[in-house]
Amino acid sequence: MPLSEQEQRLLEEMERGLYHNDADFVATVGGSSLRPDYRSISIGVLAAVAGIGALIAGVAIQQLWLGVLGFIIMFAGVLFATTPSKSARRMSASAPRSRPNQQQRSSQRGFMDRMNERWDRRQDGQQ
Repeated sequence: MPLSEQEQRLLEEMERGLYHNDADFVATVGGSSLRPDYRSISIGVLAAVAGIGALIAGVAIQQLWLGVLGFIIMFAGVLFATTPSKSARRMSASAPRSRPNQQQRSSQRGFMDRMNERWDRRQDGQQ
């Protein structure tokens, strides 16, 4: 079911607010400009499929060691397929990250940060 016009507008407004208020979070979660390593993905998927096959074969012929070995191979394949390569990690680590200075950071604080700060000031004033 598609979103109504009001819901789309509200979603876009929330997205703009997120980009504006929490640039570090967006940079962390946002998409990477690096290309995926198709070689490691394909090897990992093949290993996972082989592991599933060994797991099923181990269950079918009632050999515990084969089932455990199949699970280990399957797990290692998925891990290999989803972990970034060393070159991708080096490239992302060397990429410069722009940090806003203190004045920019204070002007881009979120609503909850401002509310917490006001609460702290009230509590300090009452003591």
